[in-house]
Amino acid sequence: MRVAIVTDVDSTDVINRFGQPCPQPPQPWPNWGTTRSVVSGTIRSVVSALQEVGHETLLCEGDKTLLATLERFMPPDPQARPSGIVFNLAEGTHGEDRVTQVPAMLEMAGVPYTGSSPLWLGITYDKVITKTLIRNSGVPTPNFRVMRLGTESTGDLRFPVVVKPRHEDNSFGLQLVHEPAQLSQAVEAVVTQYAQDALVEEYIDGREICVALLGNGELEVFPSVEIDLGETGIYTWEAKYQAAASRPKVCPAEIGSGLATLVQDISVASFRACQCRDYARVDLRIDRAGQPFVLEINPLPGLNIHSTFATAAMTAGHSYSSLINQILHVAHLRCFGIGIPRPCWTS
Repeated sequence: MRVAIVTDVDSTDVINRFGQPCPQPPQPWPNWGTTRSVVSGTIRSVVSALQEVGHETLLCEGDKTLLATLERFMPPDPQARPSGIVFNLAEGTHGEDRVTQVPAMLEMAGVPYTGSSPLWLGITYDKVITKTLIRNSGVPTPNFRVMRLGTESTGDLRFPVVVKPRHEDNSFGLQLVHEPAQLSQAVEAVVTQYAQDALVEEYIDGREICVALLGNGELEVFPSVEIDLGETGIYTWEAKYQAAASRPKVCPAEIGSGLATLVQDISVASFRACQCRDYARVDLRIDRAGQPFVLEINPLPGLNIHSTFATAAMTAGHSYSSLINQILHVAHLRCFGIGIPRPCWTS
């Protein structure tokens, strides 16, 4: 089958750049190449996994040339049969809700793709709306406020609090604030650097757990992964990407069966509340009393071979190749009502 892998590693071919640019790592930052190598490694691994089972692949940039490139690679079939599918790895390069850009182009052109829709990618990219949705579904999440100045009333928020941009991922701008006197400076830093509101939420002192989910109807929930938070108590951008500070992952997380079931149930509820498709990762904190709280959900999680998602899947018995091809399979089944014909895909 023809599979186009769409990324935005070098999407310079645009008419213009408008709005907020994609965030850069904290400055000064000598190891920015480390992150780029992770992204490049992910792309190579995904392409290799798809080729391993016989798919014809094409690597595309998510820029203004994308639709013309796709039309050449997977031309319309006269009998309206599937001529190809996109494996979407693009996160956008600029503007508001940039993660929706490539899926919206594909929707307009009638090209099937892996992952969530533009609407729900945009909604989950907004941490405030996400927290409201999952809370309305009965899922516990830390108390929060939205701030622009840092002088707004904190109401009944308890310190310490975590301050972060409302619309970013990868822990960009994440700060732990211990005292009310430090809050305005932290909020100002977010607003100034990221040109958006700050989300201020109560810090949950405890363990950080990630849950990876795969599917659409009946979900496959992989074993939970615990992140070693070290002495900082938060999982910052630096901890994710600086090799010297990389944190070990424990999978399956060492939690009791009752708590493991509860974590699984609220992760599935979060997936459903945010109408995710195909795959997603839910990030949680478990406090000292054993109460889990959902921090956020990522409908486009990293798929590097060492990522949390891949770690969980491989603990569950998948190879990396079977994970990538299973994501493609469930997307194809969702789009066309049939799985990918063998021998292209095997479980």
